[in-house]
Amino acid sequence: MMAETTSGKVTTREGAPAGGGLPSPRAKAPGTRLSVNLRQSGIYVAFALIIVLFSVLTGGELLSPQNISNIMVQNSYVLILSIGMILIIIAGHIDLSVGSVVALCGAIAAVLMVEMDTPWPLALLVTLVAGALIGAWQGYWIAYFGIPAFIVTLAGMLVFRALTLTVLGNQGIGPFPDEVRTLSNGFLPGYLGNIGLGPLGGADLFTLLLGLAAVAGTVGTQWRARQGRIGYRQQVDALPLFALKMAAVAVVVMTVVVQLARFKNLPWVLLLLALLVLGYTLLTNRAVFGRHIYAIGGNVHAASLSGINVKSVTFWIFVNMGVLSALAGIIFAGRLNQAGPTAGNGFELDAIAAAFIGGAAVQGGVGKVVGAITGGLIMAVINNGMSLIGAPSERVMLFKGLVLLAAVAFDIWAKRRAGASAG
Repeated sequence: MMAETTSGKVTTREGAPAGGGLPSPRAKAPGTRLSVNLRQSGIYVAFALIIVLFSVLTGGELLSPQNISNIMVQNSYVLILSIGMILIIIAGHIDLSVGSVVALCGAIAAVLMVEMDTPWPLALLVTLVAGALIGAWQGYWIAYFGIPAFIVTLAGMLVFRALTLTVLGNQGIGPFPDEVRTLSNGFLPGYLGNIGLGPLGGADLFTLLLGLAAVAGTVGTQWRARQGRIGYRQQVDALPLFALKMAAVAVVVMTVVVQLARFKNLPWVLLLLALLVLGYTLLTNRAVFGRHIYAIGGNVHAASLSGINVKSVTFWIFVNMGVLSALAGIIFAGRLNQAGPTAGNGFELDAIAAAFIGGAAVQGGVGKVVGAITGGLIMAVINNGMSLIGAPSERVMLFKGLVLLAAVAFDIWAKRRAGASAG
């Protein structure tokens, strides 16, 4: 595993002392900190400021129940792609083909369900397998043949777009079955009925309970992580600062959940996205495979010398990207109720931007799934907010480009500042 230097002592990413073994009982704990780590927390502060800005500019319409629901549903496929993209960027690679893979997999699903009358569960399974095979094809050339990911996926962007046009015959295919459209645009039914929230009106009780469970799970997980760091004599946030962060998380989550509960309850696609975020967060933070991804991105030669099968890990993260691209393709086609030859245009740029805005490092080795989701939501809020105020498309692109540049510049500045402080 990679090593980090903290206060002159070398520790592994899990926090155990380098060289193995448990920390000495007489080792002095580094204590607590009252300051906020800008590199880790800056993205969330920026997200909050962007929300406040557009809330003011739109007269509060940005945070209306229907608009919050629209933001989640309309950008779900980019958020799914950003999960796979952050793993690839952490490992030091890039994938330019995901937009074309989204289009191709949507086309495959459409042909199976619409033209061949394949039962939709089987069609979805075949489409996901097709995405995995596409990822395996690219992963082979990158991992085992040694061609840079930039070149392989650039070729893939062209090849898979051509295959999409071939499969569709340069025309759209639809409509999709109701079940697929429900996954993309539908909402959970109200299992427990509504509950009054005073001036806010009625809200679905089941949705509110899910929100409270999510908050409790997040706080519990973060508390256990904090106690684990204390056990390894690592520096942690002071208790008041930790409590303030958890309160902020609770307020944000419950604000979104309450607004969704007031509209049409939780979208199915949001529930799917939450499961993906939970699963991939556990993969990157707890699983050996996830730690290998970080090790490869931090120093591929050191990772290889430490016994990590770099080729295998690289291969499987591209297979994973193919599966997530297929899932995004199904959801996007279901939302539009047809698979089109231009589907997925620019999706790769949105996914890459989400990862970098969310804190991924250009050199690899750094990044979080939650950060990528936050980066994707920043892009979504910018798109939605500027649409609400009637901004022209060129101004939207200008603003998004400046935000991406600022995020990468901030990452480089933070690393230089940390290096100067360490020196």
